[in-house]
Amino acid sequence: MIKDKVAIITGASSGIGFATALTLSKAGAKVAIGARRIDRLEELAKKISANGGEVFFQKLDVTQKTECENFANAVLDKWGSIDILVNNAGLMPLSFFKSLKVDEWDRMIDVNIKGVLYSTAAVISHMKDKKSGHIVNLSSVAGRIVFPAGSVYCATKHAVAAFTEGLRQEFSIRSKIRVTSIEPGVVATELNDTITDESLKGFVENTKKMEALQAEDIANAILYAVESPPHVNVNEILIRPTTQER
Repeated sequence: MIKDKVAIITGASSGIGFATALTLSKAGAKVAIGARRIDRLEELAKKISANGGEVFFQKLDVTQKTECENFANAVLDKWGSIDILVNNAGLMPLSFFKSLKVDEWDRMIDVNIKGVLYSTAAVISHMKDKKSGHIVNLSSVAGRIVFPAGSVYCATKHAVAAFTEGLRQEFSIRSKIRVTSIEPGVVATELNDTITDESLKGFVENTKKMEALQAEDIANAILYAVESPPHVNVNEILIRPTTQER
């Protein structure tokens, strides 16, 4: 059970992060939510408080190491513990490599990889010292399968999957820190809105026609992992819409 445990959720202003904060709070966790859009965090905090939950929020850009550290320290100052970290912040501006959208590559690497590293680094010493904790990283089906126009995005999600397994090997046995990789297929979130490559309009439209997963479906998968008993380490959850082939 996660009642009274403290959970940090990055990228909590929308989509999976927003839904996960609500879901973990309803299960009794104290939730610390971070994202760049402070107005959305305020909206989420009001929902959590209205449901009787405990919430802390702070503006957070996961590409800035000092902001990740400051956020974790603020949570420790408030509640004295960090039990769960959900590394959810991510971007998916798909494009064909020939389009040379270098700025988008850089941003994906900064958020999808460095953001996960920085946020994890900000909590790992605390979890290691108390010999408990749970780190949940949002990878993707793209962390297993590469597809056209996804070479850079897939590379970032393969990196998250590899990093997650490395964390498990380093910390699960020695420090009792559990580690989980969540790997969604198509989810109805804002991710598709970040695609600027005009040649992918057809792909985006076809995706919107699919009966996609909802953010709450992923939040429930995260809840299952973190609520598993201490001797159970749910390493990976790959979750696709029923109608998604690959």
